[in-house]
Amino acid sequence: MVVGVVAGMAVAAVLVLIGLFKLMWRVAEPNEALVISGSKHRVEGLEEGMGFRIVTGRGTLVMPGVQVVRKLSLDLNETELHVDCVTHQGIPLKVRGVVIFKVGDDFVSIANAARRFLDQQKMMSERVHNVFAGHLRSIVGGLTVEDMIRDREKLTGQTRAACGTEMEKLGLIVDSLQIHEIEDPTGYIQNLAMPHAAAVQRDARIAQAEANRLATEAEQASFARMAEATRDSEILQAGYQAERDKAAAKARQAGPHAEAAARQEVVVQETRVAELEAHRREQQLQADVRKPADAKAYEKRTLAEAERDARISAAEAKAKETELAAAAEATRVKAAAGAEAEATKARGAASAAATRATGEAEAAAAQARGLAEAEATKAQGLAEAEAIAARASALAENQEAVVAQQLAEKWPEIVQAGASAFGNVDNMVLLNGADGMAELFAKALTMGGTGLGLARQLLASMNQNGQAPAGTSPLNGSVAPPSQKVPVEGN
Repeated sequence: MVVGVVAGMAVAAVLVLIGLFKLMWRVAEPNEALVISGSKHRVEGLEEGMGFRIVTGRGTLVMPGVQVVRKLSLDLNETELHVDCVTHQGIPLKVRGVVIFKVGDDFVSIANAARRFLDQQKMMSERVHNVFAGHLRSIVGGLTVEDMIRDREKLTGQTRAACGTEMEKLGLIVDSLQIHEIEDPTGYIQNLAMPHAAAVQRDARIAQAEANRLATEAEQASFARMAEATRDSEILQAGYQAERDKAAAKARQAGPHAEAAARQEVVVQETRVAELEAHRREQQLQADVRKPADAKAYEKRTLAEAERDARISAAEAKAKETELAAAAEATRVKAAAGAEAEATKARGAASAAATRATGEAEAAAAQARGLAEAEATKAQGLAEAEAIAARASALAENQEAVVAQQLAEKWPEIVQAGASAFGNVDNMVLLNGADGMAELFAKALTMGGTGLGLARQLLASMNQNGQAPAGTSPLNGSVAPPSQKVPVEGN
């Protein structure tokens, strides 16, 4: 309990000390000076002690209630000079300028400024203006207008030198003094410049006249050179025009020659393209018509041969089966007859003879049935072969009619396939107008006829080489079903 009270009192004492320290501690900013009054202090550079203390750029302790702290600004100040003066010649002038000043940084200047302006810092510019106005009138009164115009720096230097002592007593220093303008209400300065301006104007007029003369001479010489140059240029232009006319004539003659040569080259290229297109179509026809037709003919021929061999094998197998069945039946009957004969041998020779005759009759009947079936199968195969040969002969004789019939059945599809080539064309350029359109539709409609002629030529060529038509079989003479279409490419 006691320790807590003691600790609380200690903390309170520390807080009180911190508060007192903050209350007593004062810090001077770089652009100000603290003037502390209430105790006697000695300032360096002053012989007598002062009743105040000056602090700059650091902190210090101040006793509240005993000492008073006030601030003196060390910032720059300026004042405008508007002074009416009279020169040594008695000419009134108005001088316009500006003075930039501040409180000096040493303790003596700060002490002097503090005694004079601590409570009247806003009046500092007015006081400085009055000091400079008085000295400026005095200095201008001893100078002429010409001196002031020609050597303005002299006026500025004399003014600063004259005001230096008084500014030092005020604790102020002058950073800058500028004379901006010297106004002349009487026009003395303007009149002073008139002789010089007239002389300058005279010299300018003389120089202008001389320049005009020289310019005129130069212009005349230039005009002469221009005329000479124009003459030479016209002569050269005439020669160039003649050369251009000659070249143009040659160019006009070269145009038709070049066009004819280009047209000839185009015709040659078009001929080459047509030949290549014809060759391509021939190769395409070989690939799309001849080879598929040969493949289909070979396929049908192979299938027909296989079917024939299968039927022959089946007939032979059937005949063999019938023969074996007849032999087996005969053996069985013979065995049965022998067994019956052995069984009835005791019953009598008459009965045995009858039984043997019955078995022989049945064997003969079975053999006769087998031979009849074999003969019937053979006759059927021969009849089918003759029918196949007859159909093949009829197709060979009337193959054009058969092909024409199939093409007639597929005529709408052939024309539609030929016209479908124009279905994917976005833009078509016809060089001969309506005649070109008529030719296109005529070609689309005659593609079927062209395909019929091509089929006839193909069949004729194959018949001359001793081959069967692509749509028939060499064995059975059957015609390819309508679903197997032969592609035909029209021109």
